[in-house]
Amino acid sequence: MTTERGRRTRRRVAAWLSLCGWPMVLPLPGLATAGDPLAVIVADIDQGRFRDAEIAIAQALASRDADTAGRDALLFQRERMRRMRLDFTLDATAVRERIRTHVPDLGEDEFQRWDSAGLIERLDIDGEPRYFNRSVSNLFRLSPEAAARRAPPVRPFAQGPYEALHRHHRDVVQVAKATGATSVLPRRVRITHTLSVKPDAVPAGETVRAWLPYPRAIAGQQEAIALVTSQPARPQVAPERALQRTAYLEQPAVAGVPTTFSVTYEVTVHARRVAIDPERVVLAIATPELAPFLAERAPHVVFNDDLRRFSEQVVGGEKNPYRVAQKLFAAVDRIPWAGAREYSTISNISDHAFRAGHADCGQQTLLLITLLRMNGIPARWQSGWAYSEDVEGHDTMHDWGALYLAPYGWVPMDVTTGQLDSDDPALRWFYLGGLDAYRVAFNDDYSREFIPAKQHVRSETVDLQRGEVEWKGGNLYFDQWDYTFEWTMLPRDGRG
Repeated sequence: MTTERGRRTRRRVAAWLSLCGWPMVLPLPGLATAGDPLAVIVADIDQGRFRDAEIAIAQALASRDADTAGRDALLFQRERMRRMRLDFTLDATAVRERIRTHVPDLGEDEFQRWDSAGLIERLDIDGEPRYFNRSVSNLFRLSPEAAARRAPPVRPFAQGPYEALHRHHRDVVQVAKATGATSVLPRRVRITHTLSVKPDAVPAGETVRAWLPYPRAIAGQQEAIALVTSQPARPQVAPERALQRTAYLEQPAVAGVPTTFSVTYEVTVHARRVAIDPERVVLAIATPELAPFLAERAPHVVFNDDLRRFSEQVVGGEKNPYRVAQKLFAAVDRIPWAGAREYSTISNISDHAFRAGHADCGQQTLLLITLLRMNGIPARWQSGWAYSEDVEGHDTMHDWGALYLAPYGWVPMDVTTGQLDSDDPALRWFYLGGLDAYRVAFNDDYSREFIPAKQHVRSETVDLQRGEVEWKGGNLYFDQWDYTFEWTMLPRDGRG
């Protein structure tokens, strides 16, 4: 039976799909597969039926049939519910109060209208409405009506300098054209990443194990990576083959004080610009090297029927891989950006981005990767941190990706930054074949094993930008530690 909330969600999805020129025809299927108890549990949790899920988890754990992997999967679903409660802490009274700090004369009819439209992100947990912690700030991003009701002074939302047309984009295009190079305008940066476990989160004397993000060399993109220092000393830096590369550190906890880890390194980052002639682009051959980047990879890259229909509607009869990529890039670019819940709580991120009516950078990227692969275009994930010389104090976690276009090979894509406002195609489509020089990549894929391996489930099961930490008693989640990312641009010779 479709609930009123479900119908509202459908209307919200329909509003976004209409922007892409596709009528709303899809149902909202559950994730459960007949005969798969874990799938039923996952679907129950996605729909907020936590009590039912907990009963099923307890029964399955009590069964002697569950092997170690099965038990771990069940225990993670219990942990996922705990994490979801941390993301959805606001009740209806609290969310109204937060909105009234921006709209003092908020009317109940307004609140109900925005809530009914799905503009205030909510999950009904066992029948009780719970609102996402960032639902109010997201409301003013997603609803022009709500944004217009904000009382002065209205502070604009923070935006990175390269999210709009910037002189750096022009410089990259000009230098690449003049030199014929695809990697230009290198910048050397010194980065310090710190992770600090809160006092007494781990019993005194117990060993705390930390994995801090660390860049790997990526041809044409980043190179000359040099470790400067760490605390404690002598980190175990994962080999270059690690697609989610880390610097591993450990030390004992001390009663009453934080347990702090840090790593400082330098890296040279290049801007990228590949001048793509669409008429030269041909469909890539599915070699063994490219095959993984053409395939589904559950749970977050799945070719479901709804995405297939959407892809067909967007792509139409286009066959040229670059033109197909442009159409899909533009369609995903139209999804409004909004702050996202923790990725480990989402059972299928690309599908979530497709249906929610809003998405953040990683969600958009996984959706675009899924759509490209469905169309025979190899696509992969990258992510790390972005920063700026132009805006003091600006830095942020960021996700983007790459696609393979024969005969050019792997070229960058950043669908969240998206199309730039320019009549010049080289600038308008800068981020479909190019990147700025102000981002460091820690990840050349998502959800890959660490070296050394982590013993307990990760806090971030997809990405690696903040770090990870555990002790023998279990994983330490984000509410148990803090992190900082600090960076300094260096002269080309590397001297500070």
